[in-house]
Amino acid sequence: MGSLGPVRSALVTGASTGIGRATALRLDREGWRIFAGVRREEDAESLRAAGSDRLVPVMLDLIDATQVAAAAELIGEQVGEDGLDGLVNNAGIAVLSPLETIPLEDFRRQIEVNLTGQVAVTQAVLPLVRLATGRVVFVSSIGGRMGLPFGAPYHAAKFGVEAVADCLRQELRPWKIGVAVIEPGSIDTPIWERGEQIADEVAGRAPAAQEELYGATIERFRVAIKRTAERGIPPEKVAAAVVHALSASHPRTRYLVGVDARGQALLKRLLPDRALDAVIRRAMRI
Repeated sequence: MGSLGPVRSALVTGASTGIGRATALRLDREGWRIFAGVRREEDAESLRAAGSDRLVPVMLDLIDATQVAAAAELIGEQVGEDGLDGLVNNAGIAVLSPLETIPLEDFRRQIEVNLTGQVAVTQAVLPLVRLATGRVVFVSSIGGRMGLPFGAPYHAAKFGVEAVADCLRQELRPWKIGVAVIEPGSIDTPIWERGEQIADEVAGRAPAAQEELYGATIERFRVAIKRTAERGIPPEKVAAAVVHALSASHPRTRYLVGVDARGQALLKRLLPDRALDAVIRRAMRI
């Protein structure tokens, strides 16, 4: 795998903070030419300051078709016939709400950003990946294997990412383009802080019955999520898995990252559904 030139190149979406930023900077330090997808100029400036001149911030909102097309065109102009060695589909948000009361536009927004947007970027740059016989990496979650209460929008998107990756891996086999999925557990990133803000916004649009039906349980759930996030491992641990997926001679198709992710995957495999439900209730104190 690799381009004809001496420097490998990759697009990392959602590079403003957390896993995306850690991945972009890690690859940059290892000599890759990185196109880092961001949504704000201040995030672009921060990356320029932290990285080398090989790191190129690109304005990229996954649900803006014009920006996706422009980013693909810009990257194509810069890599030319060498193509793109890696695509890291990382950008995402967390929308948390009871499934019964979530406004459908908010459910759709979660799917659009975390699933459809990743497909849109993949379609846009796959011709460049094919030129380099490169690799595609999807940053999913242990939440792509098992669901928690009030996380249906997020889990639906992540389960979808897992399915998309499985299908794409098989479809791209004739061109020897590898596809891998990264499944982190709790990571110390701003996504859950932003998710709490989004949850407040969604609750403001939800039916008044939501508070009566779920209010007390939601509060306990938020405390549990905050407690879990505080124990999260650094995003650099996930970045290391992404680098392996992009660079190793024999990469895995899936990477569970974190002790909690491996533990949850084991419980999911071993326990019947209702027994697993009971474990989740006790762990989250709901």
